[in-house]
Amino acid sequence: MATETLTTERILEATEEVLRRHGPAKANVVDVARALGVSHGSVYRHFGTKAQLREAVTKRWLDRTTNELQLLMTDGSLTAPAMLRQWLATLFAAKRRKAGDDPQLFATYQVLISENSRVVELHVGELIMQLDHIIQDGIAKGQFSLPHPDPALTARAVFDATNRFHDPAYAGEWQKAGIDEEFRALTDLVLRGLNS
Repeated sequence: MATETLTTERILEATEEVLRRHGPAKANVVDVARALGVSHGSVYRHFGTKAQLREAVTKRWLDRTTNELQLLMTDGSLTAPAMLRQWLATLFAAKRRKAGDDPQLFATYQVLISENSRVVELHVGELIMQLDHIIQDGIAKGQFSLPHPDPALTARAVFDATNRFHDPAYAGEWQKAGIDEEFRALTDLVLRGLNS
């Protein structure tokens, strides 16, 4: 049996590895417990059901992107337009990295995301709140003018307009020739819309 203290983080790390090896259809709590050297009851003490464990590992995966973007937003040296451009580029790069670096795990997470739509909705909500913050900051500094009087609605529109560069449904396009130029063209268009 394991000598290290069993923590939520260790369970989530082991679950990710089990999912990578077995895929979402075959991975189960017994496999996770075996990888940790504990009984499956020990895992269930942290996560009451397999569904809760899968939801937590999905949230952890999505939070990596949210946290990376939140860290970027602490850079007070950027203007709002520069921050928005960098935020969109960071989101695109993070999603592309996830799809390209570990395609097997990415495919597994696509299954988990479809099972955990509430977690995805919360993730998208957090991203839109970050965009809203950038846009409101730009308005306050006179760097943005809104095409619509509601900054939150504008933030949602920006998120939806750039969907091709962060929605996993488009992952197959993210490595094609010319995608970076297409991303820059769309980002330029969005920024022009906020500056008019």
